[in-house]
Amino acid sequence: MRKYLWAAVAVPAFLLLVPTAFGDPGNGRSALNGSVPPWATAANFKNPTPSDDAVGFRVYLGWRNEADAAALAHAVSDPRSPSYGKYLTPGQFRQQFAPTQAQVNDVRSWLQSQGLSIVYTPTNNHYVSAEGTAAQVEAAFGVKLNEYSVNGLTLRAPSTALNIPSALSSEVVSVLGVDQSDAFVQPLNRVDSNAPPAAGFRNAPPCSHWWGEVMQNDSGTQTLPRYPASNSPLLPYAPCGYTPPQLREAYGVSGGSATGNGVTVAIIDAYASPTIFNDAHQYSVNHDPTHVLTQSQFSQVVAPGTYRRPENARQDPQGWYGEESLDVEAVHGMAPDAHIVYVGAPNNFRDLDAAMNHVVDRHLADIVSNSYGYPTEFLPGGFVKPDEDTFIQAAIEGITVLFASGDNGDEAGIIGYRTADWPASSPYVTAVGGTSLAAGTSASDTGAYQFETGWSTSRNRLNCSGTLSTATPPANAWCSTEVYLYGSGGGASRLFPEPSWQQGVVPSSIAQPSGFTPGFAFPGRAVPDISADGDPNTGFLMGQTQTFSTGVQYDEFRIGGTSLSSPLMAGMFADAQQLRGLNDPFGFINPLLYQSGVSSTLHDIAPLASAPAGVIRVDYANSENSSGGLLYSIRTLGFHTANTGKTVNAPAKSNYSATIYTRTGYDDVTGLGTPTASFFGALAAAH
Repeated sequence: MRKYLWAAVAVPAFLLLVPTAFGDPGNGRSALNGSVPPWATAANFKNPTPSDDAVGFRVYLGWRNEADAAALAHAVSDPRSPSYGKYLTPGQFRQQFAPTQAQVNDVRSWLQSQGLSIVYTPTNNHYVSAEGTAAQVEAAFGVKLNEYSVNGLTLRAPSTALNIPSALSSEVVSVLGVDQSDAFVQPLNRVDSNAPPAAGFRNAPPCSHWWGEVMQNDSGTQTLPRYPASNSPLLPYAPCGYTPPQLREAYGVSGGSATGNGVTVAIIDAYASPTIFNDAHQYSVNHDPTHVLTQSQFSQVVAPGTYRRPENARQDPQGWYGEESLDVEAVHGMAPDAHIVYVGAPNNFRDLDAAMNHVVDRHLADIVSNSYGYPTEFLPGGFVKPDEDTFIQAAIEGITVLFASGDNGDEAGIIGYRTADWPASSPYVTAVGGTSLAAGTSASDTGAYQFETGWSTSRNRLNCSGTLSTATPPANAWCSTEVYLYGSGGGASRLFPEPSWQQGVVPSSIAQPSGFTPGFAFPGRAVPDISADGDPNTGFLMGQTQTFSTGVQYDEFRIGGTSLSSPLMAGMFADAQQLRGLNDPFGFINPLLYQSGVSSTLHDIAPLASAPAGVIRVDYANSENSSGGLLYSIRTLGFHTANTGKTVNAPAKSNYSATIYTRTGYDDVTGLGTPTASFFGALAAAH
């Protein structure tokens, strides 16, 4: 369940990551090119923004000595460099690279001269946040603000490029928030129980507590026809959801002393569930009582108003509560002695970048997990540059930043052409992909590693769209229509060139594939780098307080997505960091991951040969009980339309055009692979 940020609609346009360009409209003003989002078109126009609407925004300043900052980020992360591991403290970074106070004062003075109120400036002077009315913003930036209809939402944007005084053009790199911004991040510990829990969801039986515990059979009340033919192999029922002990065993963490002790992992999400700690604590009591999450291991940094935000057409706070609980429970599950810092932004739009800046600028953690992103790279340059600057600061300070790689494969089915997701495609972060995991052999060994394949799922329902009785499912044919649901995001970046640590490892057919429209102009940074279980059909058993028809209560259900993969991997990196030593942080970890001595200790996720190519999944039609009937479906594992050495037990979906698939060696579904027991020691020893 990896969350997407729909702040911009993708259009076929190529962007190179360069400093924001300025035009010259005259009168001592400079146009901030790229400040109009691509969806702000006449066709999408709805109405002018009311002049008294409140508008909050951030004016981002670039790093001083920008080229030197990028060079240092590379040097401290490169094991071959004499500067490797010689990280700066936040104070040292600010002294060398942060905008000066004089530069900040210039921006503040101009904003105040326009009648705008200054809200906040972080200690690294990365931005100045301000607010005012729409009329004041229009006058300050020389634009007209309009409301546009996009993706079912009504969003604000300028109709033309923002203008700023030419005297500031060498300092300002972008302005974020004039188009769809909200409250500003001012970190504050806060507890508030006024936001209702999310709608309830439960697993429907039968399901398996380990791989293959409950199998399809040809007799009894659960008779199901074989699929796709009468002589097809019997399939297992989907796991109920793996627990932390099972996943630690499957990936080789259990049995050793690595628990993440002394390591701090930050989780950045939108909003903040008011029951997040209680849920994670109860979950650990239920499933891992020797590693119960305590209050001393957990802290929150959230913005004012985060809990209180109501559900509305633009925002989905309750919908993010499961994401938040999943992230905390997954990190704790894999690194039960690590400290977790939850950082919540007050919306699911651009305030997440301010939350990331806060974590990095205050060095709140050694490792940062992010389970959100944009389902494309095609964004205004002003969106990309500020975050890339933050990622550079993270690398210089020795902070490991992870992003989920996405849940829509190559995005071809979403936007019509192939692209990786951003920020996962950034060359300064570790992109985490998803797999389908088979774990457990018996009731006495429920976590034994059996196999994995790349997460790519199609669905075929019994009785097509009809809901079935709970008694005796009819032995009729499965539907002839196959529906692609989701899969691990990946592919080559169209923004960022192939980094040195991927050269010679990533096949050229992945880095610069041919035969696509639009084409790939250069070998790109490939995504993902590493993977862990992410398939919702072989996913994680999660606990969360929810709203059921019978009332509000804690319950548990299976969940997945690269939103699961990223925090699982963050926890495993914390385990390896403990083994390596707390005084020798990994920092930007990719150059180490791609070393042969480390990558060779990963499971190479190759195409399945003979294992069952799917699971049977049962769902409640009403999501919480059998009163509305049951839905039976086959969920494939490693689905792909092309025959890649594996027999796909499903007809190809005619309008599905995924171009990424699991293969031997590096692939753009699972990257280098998934951890084994020897991975942790190898990574800890790598330099």
